[in-house]
Amino acid sequence: MVAVAVVVLAVLAVGVVALLNTLVIRAARPYRAASPAQAPSATVAIVLGAQAYADGTPSPMLADRLRTGIELYKLGKVKKLLLSGDHGRTTYDEVNTMKRFALEAGVPEEDVFLDHAGFSTYETMYRARDVFLVQDALVVTQDFHLDRAVATARALGLDAVGVEAPYTGYRPRRSLIWREWMARCKAWVELNLTRPLPTYLGETIPIKGDGRATWD
Repeated sequence: MVAVAVVVLAVLAVGVVALLNTLVIRAARPYRAASPAQAPSATVAIVLGAQAYADGTPSPMLADRLRTGIELYKLGKVKKLLLSGDHGRTTYDEVNTMKRFALEAGVPEEDVFLDHAGFSTYETMYRARDVFLVQDALVVTQDFHLDRAVATARALGLDAVGVEAPYTGYRPRRSLIWREWMARCKAWVELNLTRPLPTYLGETIPIKGDGRATWD
């Protein structure tokens, strides 16, 4: 009997995970552009953070996201870049790595905004709305992450469309893909049940202003 109960609970758990993943994916799929060139115009591209190395260079995954955001800017699809990542410790800094990459690519300083407290996709989109007063955005990340990012942005009231960053010379680890399944479940709970506050909010810094106000 115990073994049967365990099997039943396992099947139910798998079913719940599959259902929540399906709901998140379906919420996002109508709002994905096929390429940067086919993306609609928006005020800002929100480029989501990923690993930055200790020497101040971006990981290949982060570099691909940055190149996609910069391409959107240079195509005239967006007027600003919001570079959101983890800068919660003095010893780890995604956002200034992202800033240097964007500036070296020729993006004007005033158009580069930094979100130092983008500790999660949920917090990034919440802060984009409430701190940076973003109303419409193109969301940039890789395919495995894009549905959750777009679904989160739209559930929080942003008029968001996803733009997929490529994989240049690598593939995401299998563990990352599996973790994303659970992250989508967490996102559904946050968006539909708990609606937690971000770690930090603070004074507003309108995205239509000067991005240098966000630099440290």
